[in-house]
Amino acid sequence: MSEELSCAGQGWRPTPLVAGSIALHAAALLLLAWNPGWWLELLVLVALNHAVITVCGLLPRSRWLGPNMTRLPAAAAARREIAITIDDGPDPAVTPAVLDILDRHQAQATFFCIGARAHAHADLCREIVRRGHAVENHSQRHRHSFAFMGPGGFRRELQEAQDTLAAITGRRPAFFRAPAGLRNPLLDPVLHALGLRLASWTRRGFDTRVADPQLLLRRLSADLGAGDILLLHDGNSALTPAGRPAILEVLPQLLERAAAAGLRPVTLRTACA
Repeated sequence: MSEELSCAGQGWRPTPLVAGSIALHAAALLLLAWNPGWWLELLVLVALNHAVITVCGLLPRSRWLGPNMTRLPAAAAARREIAITIDDGPDPAVTPAVLDILDRHQAQATFFCIGARAHAHADLCREIVRRGHAVENHSQRHRHSFAFMGPGGFRRELQEAQDTLAAITGRRPAFFRAPAGLRNPLLDPVLHALGLRLASWTRRGFDTRVADPQLLLRRLSADLGAGDILLLHDGNSALTPAGRPAILEVLPQLLERAAAAGLRPVTLRTACA
């Protein structure tokens, strides 16, 4: 699936894997009714199918379960644009400093905010938007069990975050990023019903666990090019030995490298305009 399609809203259609899985389950039930003696073979076949789906759900950049923007569209890449995306905030101890760094480098970023945190720090969430950045949906509570939810749970979690973030910023999010990037096949139709587009990343530094700024910089800037989507965290950021959030150490250097390469950090909304 092209990045242009993943960036544009479209009616929901199951991917070949999901459509094939539905057909497989229907066929297995018919065959079992016809010949119950095949139950073991059919069980193994269905279990293998579930294993494949599980693996796809554990791969945040996979498109097998539905459209997933891992790079900016071709038009944005032609304009030499990249996207800095920042997850798990807002955090009053970190986000203001992140905003100051972005201001100094005249860079725009996309903040995937947790609805409950945005509600607790509404003024800070509004400040993100006031400074020219975008606030998008990262679920209402960032549950560790998110990937195991069904359609009803997904809809409640995403709709509540939509309502929370829209009430604070005055603008409904257009993009969603799953907690930890993990999901299951039931998420995609909910995203389409709510008018949300799944966005992951081109590369990340794992800055919730890695606090070495130079290692993070190497991971984020290796082969850095137009159209890349980079992932950092203002919430749950790892701390350097000096106790400083890793994002505050690596972000200025990353923005300097982007500027030296002639790359312009923009929001996902701008890139998809």
